[in-house]
Amino acid sequence: RTYPKYVHAGDDENNGDEEESVPGKTISHRRSVRRRASIDDKTSHPRRFLVDIDIVEQILLEQEDTSGDFQITVADSGPKVLKVPTASSGGFRTFEVRGTYMLSNLLQEMALARDCGMNQIVIDEERLNENPVNRLSRMIRTTFWNGLVRCMDESGIAAICADPKNTKAGARPIIYVPFDDADAFEYYRGVARDLHDLHIKVVRLPRNITPQYVKSINDEFGILTLAAEVSRDAGGRLVYQPLPFVVPGGRFNEQYGWDSYFEALGLLVDGRWQLAKNMVDNFAYEIRHYGKILNANRSYYLTRSQPPFLTDMALKVYEALPAGDIERNRAWLRAALDAAITEYFNVWMCAPRLDEHTGLSCYHPTGIGMPPETESTHFDHTVQPFADRLGISVDMYKGMYARDEIHEPELDEYFVHDRAVRESGHDTSYRLERRCANLATVDLNCLLYKYEVDLADALDEHFGGKFAWTGGRELTAAEWRMRAETRRQNMNKYLWNERKGLYFDYDVVLREQSVYESVTAFWALWAGCATPAQARRLVDVGCRKFEVRGGLVSGTEESRGRISLLRPNRQWDFPFGWPPHQIMAWYGMYNYGFVDVARRFAYRWLFTITQAFVDFNGVVPEKFDVVNMTHRFQVEYGNVGVDFKKVPREGFGWMNASYQVGLTYLTSHMRRALGMLTPPDVFFQKSNWKIDGTPSHSPTSTPGPVPVFISEVGTPRYRPQSNALYNALRNIGTRPDPTGLSPDARKRQQLLAMAAGGSPEEDARVGDTINYFDPTIPRSPASSD
Repeated sequence: RTYPKYVHAGDDENNGDEEESVPGKTISHRRSVRRRASIDDKTSHPRRFLVDIDIVEQILLEQEDTSGDFQITVADSGPKVLKVPTASSGGFRTFEVRGTYMLSNLLQEMALARDCGMNQIVIDEERLNENPVNRLSRMIRTTFWNGLVRCMDESGIAAICADPKNTKAGARPIIYVPFDDADAFEYYRGVARDLHDLHIKVVRLPRNITPQYVKSINDEFGILTLAAEVSRDAGGRLVYQPLPFVVPGGRFNEQYGWDSYFEALGLLVDGRWQLAKNMVDNFAYEIRHYGKILNANRSYYLTRSQPPFLTDMALKVYEALPAGDIERNRAWLRAALDAAITEYFNVWMCAPRLDEHTGLSCYHPTGIGMPPETESTHFDHTVQPFADRLGISVDMYKGMYARDEIHEPELDEYFVHDRAVRESGHDTSYRLERRCANLATVDLNCLLYKYEVDLADALDEHFGGKFAWTGGRELTAAEWRMRAETRRQNMNKYLWNERKGLYFDYDVVLREQSVYESVTAFWALWAGCATPAQARRLVDVGCRKFEVRGGLVSGTEESRGRISLLRPNRQWDFPFGWPPHQIMAWYGMYNYGFVDVARRFAYRWLFTITQAFVDFNGVVPEKFDVVNMTHRFQVEYGNVGVDFKKVPREGFGWMNASYQVGLTYLTSHMRRALGMLTPPDVFFQKSNWKIDGTPSHSPTSTPGPVPVFISEVGTPRYRPQSNALYNALRNIGTRPDPTGLSPDARKRQQLLAMAAGGSPEEDARVGDTINYFDPTIPRSPASSD
């Protein structure tokens, strides 16, 4: 392979392996990696050199790290050529390393060796000019995931108690334990005794965790316990083993809600199913003891959830479990789905999150007042006008407001919406600012539709169509299909805009659609709630609005509006792109047969990641500016994952996952082009790739191999039997007249025949206007339920 942009490997003339020209003899130089300059020595095999880490690192940083950030990047102005002295020759013999990519890899390899306590390292030339796609994927698989693993046992509690968001001086670590988890309380009291130097405080939460209680501990930041394997030994002593899990990285040092879903997808690609399973178990624990899947397991998140992905996450993990013990696996799935059902009814389908008028759900946490985890000055610009009215300072006003000495309904409403934005995961965006709790968002209702369809399918496939929910009643697959179809019809009524060809959020207070164009419209394809006609329209419109050079942008520039000092950019708006939006779109496109569109989106995103990885010392950040294809920008909260020295050790959770998942969508041709850093538009042009939103082939004749990941761990596929509409139609009886079928019955039969074919392009549910749950439509006795 050739990497012409940055691979220029060669030896010093003292080390060269040279062959003489012999008349009549043809010399063939075969190299696996080479684009040789005229001054390069000629070698026929990769070389290895022993180097002294301290000496080489000092020379390298002094010469090449001109910015002083302990990274070798394209922004540094060094000569980008280093003669590296070998330790075996006492520094007499040298070999040259050239180019930003190889020099930064040299720095990284030495840093990793130093982490292992080594003073010298054998540098393999093949490792320095390794294909960047292979290198990044390997580092994610072998290094980054391990760097993000946390465990709340005695050996890991100090690391996870550390909360960068807690700026209170001299704060003691606090572990909050659920009221009814006696084993956890016993274990962590023992940990506090054993680790007395940490001064850990163990607090048992009240049985009823109210918003008022959560506000009362705003100044007492603490970690919340998660699931563990619990048993007793022969002597009756407690054996308590907390489950390891993955955190996003950087200042996010706890298990987060929707981050965990995307991290789990990457873990499953890499065969780390046990970690993904642990994270599902932690979510079930949170639902059982804290009432919901939390924003993250910190005390200040007790009133706030995040986008719900539990059913899909649990089913994907279940498909990846070893097949040895079917009954045990099924019992695990039952427990996970039982928790998801509890969350569905107790969190998303009741006040304040459910809007009765539309039948749709909103993000609407129950917390009171100012979110305490933000920076101390974060809300100063919001509070300033209220403080000015009273003639007091902002700090004084915030203190009085927190102590309930000031009551300001307008400020109360602002913080309801602010907390809702954080619950949505999209904090922050002008799409949601000052109105989020009033919005039935496309993303949330797509996720709940997916819950309903997943539960219907799971009950049919694994539990005989019925499920004894611990909430007190038996649930059937037919009920979940009815719920899914009801939500789909409500989404069509309130969220779908036929004229614009997009789904939009709906303001349940103003009773009108939002005008903000968001890439979350593609989530309808992931969930499978769009008709094929809607899907084709959505792909056509969405590609033109959201596809940019580096991937999918969060929203349109027009929707975001003008930016100024008084109206700064928001990180979930244009021009930023995030891993969740990319992954959801890939799955959705594949779901509906737009395989080449999915691959095109994936290539753009992976190129952006790979380019930054090559040019900036292996960086893997939280997000990108996908319009300008850079991770270097000024925006609120910065960009997590870019602040490291010498070598990245974690990347960032869902960015890692997006890379591993994205690679499964690429053909071998695309992967080779990505390794060569072929820009997306150049690759598409030279490959005669269609760049509009329409497939260049029919879904039944997809060229090239489909991702192996599809069948292995359950990437969403278009399955008619998973669609609520299909199942509802299947149970509808028909009444033929003497001359044949009635028009309505004939149409229903045609819909069933088309849907049974399995191809979304042949599904005749285009522009459905019939109410398939109309009681006047005759039904067979079997479908009376």
